[in-house]
Amino acid sequence: MHTKEHLNNLGAVILDAAITVHRELGPGLLESAYELALARELILRGVNVKAQIPVELMYKDISLGKAYVMDMLVEDEIVVEIKSVEVMNPVYTAQLITYLKLANKKLGYLINFNVPLLKDGFKRIVHGF
Repeated sequence: MHTKEHLNNLGAVILDAAITVHRELGPGLLESAYELALARELILRGVNVKAQIPVELMYKDISLGKAYVMDMLVEDEIVVEIKSVEVMNPVYTAQLITYLKLANKKLGYLINFNVPLLKDGFKRIVHGF
């Protein structure tokens, strides 16, 4: 388990990498393009990244199988959900919270690349503190 300071530092790396990707590609592409580019940018920075992680749904201590797919898991600690949408719907935040709960993670980032300034599309979600 990483310290809060480590997670915050990692969050800063994720934000900086996302800004770099946004500066390079601009808004308006598909989510999959941003996911690939962000994963590559984080790897170049020495960060461990897994993409398209299946999340199983447990019901009364029984696995019901793969119910969801997380876009990205960084350093096995931080869930990153990538969007490329005109309007950030509250359901996207709920989706990220669901991933955090099911994956038993504390910190997640919701990143919408379809904005003029990436800082306007970056949302940090803390679960369970």
